[in-house]
Amino acid sequence: MWRKIHSNRDPRDTLYSELQKEFKPWFTKARRCFSAALSDYPRFFFSGMVILLLVSMVLSFTVFRNPEKTAAVPEKKQPNVVEDGFSRIMQAAGQLKETLKLKNTIDSLAARKNLSRADSLMLDSALSRLQHIHQPSK
Repeated sequence: MWRKIHSNRDPRDTLYSELQKEFKPWFTKARRCFSAALSDYPRFFFSGMVILLLVSMVLSFTVFRNPEKTAAVPEKKQPNVVEDGFSRIMQAAGQLKETLKLKNTIDSLAARKNLSRADSLMLDSALSRLQHIHQPSK
């Protein structure tokens, strides 16, 4: 499984050097044709470059312009104090009731000298639930 693989490849050969060996004639021919066209028609290529710059500028200021987003102030929802306050009181009462029940379970399990696996699992779940209840809600 951990057998060393031996290779007869020259370590100086890289992917770039092999690609260069393979495609070098094509790139040199393309470079020669392009430089010959540039030297034969310099005015054409210069005017094409300027026209492309102008078209790019016009498009960037018209078609591809991102509209400025106005900072829309979200409407603040008026809290219903009576219902919201009552629901919070009910939620706090439920959490307090569950906390007391979990505390009694934890105290009864902690008072034992030996805990079985089921008791350990119950103690762990009770402690994690108690920690989850007392985490500040975001």
